[in-house]
Amino acid sequence: MKLILELKPNPINKNEVVKFLCKHWGSEKIVSKGKITDASEISRVLVKDINNKIVGLATFSVNNNTCELISIDSEKQRKGIGTKMIKLIEKTVKEKGAKRIWLITTNDNYEAVIFYVKNGYRLVEIHKDALDISRKLKPQIPFIGKYGIPLQDEWEFEKDL
Repeated sequence: MKLILELKPNPINKNEVVKFLCKHWGSEKIVSKGKITDASEISRVLVKDINNKIVGLATFSVNNNTCELISIDSEKQRKGIGTKMIKLIEKTVKEKGAKRIWLITTNDNYEAVIFYVKNGYRLVEIHKDALDISRKLKPQIPFIGKYGIPLQDEWEFEKDL
């Protein structure tokens, strides 16, 4: 597998990136904290297999000395792909002066919580009923998430770099 860091998205990968995001997020548009981001248009790490197919994608945005991790997905969980992507992002943005990295996940995403905590992130805030606002920006966000859990809250995690 090959990791590819694109601080400026390479247009050659755009269609494949959009397809991957749609599979994992229902759209290339991702909403967090009342803000919509086109994840196909921002910095990213791609993981490609031997057939040059995307098997992992993480997107992020740096603003001043803070990095927001917008998305991180892998076709195969618990194979180290996510860890490799997040470590590369942390190293890259730290070298560019970022002091903190943060992200949002939803109240049903326990696998993500375990992943982030194992990688040194801490839960710093729960945004109650935030998905009501998010659905106004992205109506395709379901009302029921994994394990039949109602999707209601955004959980904010952060890590000092």
